Amino acid sequence: MTDIILLSDPRVAATRVTENGEPLVDARGVAALRVDRRQTDHDGSYAHLRADVLRRLLLAQEALPAGIRLLMVEGFRPPALQRRYFDEYAATLRTAHPGAGPDRIRELASAYISPPEVAPHVSGGAVDLTLCTADGAELPLGTEVNATPEESEGGCRTAALNVGAEARAHRAAMGRAMTAAGFVNYPTEWWHWSYGDRYWALLTDAPAAKYGPASLSPTTA
Repeated sequence: MTDIILLSDPRVAATRVTENGEPLVDARGVAALRVDRRQTDHDGSYAHLRADVLRRLLLAQEALPAGIRLLMVEGFRPPALQRRYFDEYAATLRTAHPGAGPDRIRELASAYISPPEVAPHVSGGAVDLTLCTADGAELPLGTEVNATPEESEGGCRTAALNVGAEARAHRAAMGRAMTAAGFVNYPTEWWHWSYGDRYWALLTDAPAAKYGPASLSPTTA
């Protein structure tokens, strides 16, 4: 983990944001992209992304090997939901690590759920996804999307070696396509990619993030 920058790193929070006002758009309206329903919510937040993020996803899909497509699982996440996810996971970690202080719990939690104040999903710039065949059958990538470090024994990390060769090949193919389209990966989660958020800006040495916290207005939904 020494080479991994976690979202709890102070440099992430210190990264400047110059919000460009780009709208959230509904990926379910794009026939070329498959959107999975496992994270369905009451207002369709999960299916929304910033407009340029969606455009780049389609570019990434075009760069995949023949017969393989992206399967989007979750995009925009409202701040209240992000806070709930983080607090719930942090509570389980406090039980598992009773001697750990607040800073250590925050660090441990951020390997799986981003602290709400810097969360890429809250910006609309992050997407959780996997790969599927042309007819929608999911391909093996080693763990389930959103598998915790504990239940996957670290297999959720993008570079994990405790997954099969086929899964590693699929992760590599997705990585090449997503990187070419301008995304960065969160190395503790093979499924998580982002563009335009604070984490992206830090890793790419951009002068500022393009996206701050977003909001799904009634007209957007």
